[in-house]
Amino acid sequence: MNKVISRVTEEERNEIRTLFERRNGLNELAKILTADDSELYERLVRDLGETGTKFQNWWNRMSQKYNWESEEGSNWEINFDTCEIWLVKPE
Repeated sequence: MNKVISRVTEEERNEIRTLFERRNGLNELAKILTADDSELYERLVRDLGETGTKFQNWWNRMSQKYNWESEEGSNWEINFDTCEIWLVKPE
């Protein structure tokens, strides 16, 4: 069962959308990049780590700010169109 538990501001939504898009782009790049170009590969690994940390920090920060409901085994998702935060429970 999924349910809306909160809403974030457009500015907050834009912040996580930018991180989401960056993370996805880096993951796609990682699929085609080889370790042959070690400098570029190391930069990609570093960027992936930094972006992943910023991404998780955003969720941690917002969950504390808005006191989001959570449940073991569930996760939060954002609807970028509506700024709604959903609690997604496994079926």
